[in-house]
Amino acid sequence: MTTGQRRRPGTIPVLAALLIALCTMLSACGGAATAIIAPASSGAPTSVVSSAPTVAVTAASSAAPSTAATARASATGAGGTAIGTATTTPGAATATRAGATPSAASTATRAATAATPAAAQPTAIPRTGGPQDIILSTTTSTQDSGLLDVLIPRFEQQTGYRVKVVSVGSGAAIALGQRGEADVVLAHAPDNERQFVASGVGIARQIVMYNDFIIVGPATDPAKIGGSTNALDALKKIAASGSPFISRGDNSGTQQLELGLWKLTGIAPQGQGWYTESGTGMGQTLQIADQRRAYTIADRATYLAFQGRIQLPILVERDERLLNVYHVIAVSPARFPAVNAVGAQAFVDFILAPDTQQFIGQFGIDKYGQPLFTPCVRNSCGLTDPKD
Repeated sequence: MTTGQRRRPGTIPVLAALLIALCTMLSACGGAATAIIAPASSGAPTSVVSSAPTVAVTAASSAAPSTAATARASATGAGGTAIGTATTTPGAATATRAGATPSAASTATRAATAATPAAAQPTAIPRTGGPQDIILSTTTSTQDSGLLDVLIPRFEQQTGYRVKVVSVGSGAAIALGQRGEADVVLAHAPDNERQFVASGVGIARQIVMYNDFIIVGPATDPAKIGGSTNALDALKKIAASGSPFISRGDNSGTQQLELGLWKLTGIAPQGQGWYTESGTGMGQTLQIADQRRAYTIADRATYLAFQGRIQLPILVERDERLLNVYHVIAVSPARFPAVNAVGAQAFVDFILAPDTQQFIGQFGIDKYGQPLFTPCVRNSCGLTDPKD
């Protein structure tokens, strides 16, 4: 202010008040932020979190099988630090949802309240119409385990086809096939698969391989389930102790199996404060469980592939209810003429071929000391009920 000028009384206080109000509205002043979490059915928010969020983006390590980066938000408030979650009203379930499309290079997790959320619909890959291009929709475990990273180049080199992969939960992978937005599906969700075939859209469902699911959790094992071979007893103890449990929450084959197990226990976990739905793939769900020191159900292949990134020991395994079978299913060209039926059949023939099956049976031994999958073409492995 130059000499001789006089400040108008009240100008600075008024401007300061306006700036404070503007900062509050934009959540950009002094590091403070206000987040309204998931409105209830009445339209009123179920919870409000006021905190100073710090967003950290962690790129997948070069040793990891998946190239996707993981983004997580941690908000520190009066109640401590929450990773990817928000405090909700009593009885409301806490969910962490993926905000990116399946083809994105990174995925952000955000907090929201939910009961049993429907899986987000994956973004379809545009068809080129080229006779050498095929679209494979598949579960995240085949991608996160690293299997597709070696199988797809082998297939492309042997056949000359170009494969576009959509890696999502099995439920979403089958939904892409159901809409004619994939040529062939590789999944591990028996109920959904049978419905897919019964609809006439899925054809020639054939068994490819299997592994198993495991229950992992913190080394401290607050629910005292370590060493058990009974998955139902383990889940009952987790619920009784109120120990944190992370569910995929994405309608994947893994979540479908998990919900089936909860149903057998007679326990409804949704809405319980200790139960969180991540809405993410298997690899990211394992990382969230690791960060939260929580229990989760995982397929063994993805768990082994992520061993260097998490510290969750296997606590429950070898229950016959935890069998995890993969099937390949072509999409009917009679229902969707745009489907590359010849290319789809070429992939089916490839993945069921003896040399590919032998490769699957050896995959992972050099790195993990055990195979990640057991080949089982035409039920050569002798499963009691290969339909599942």
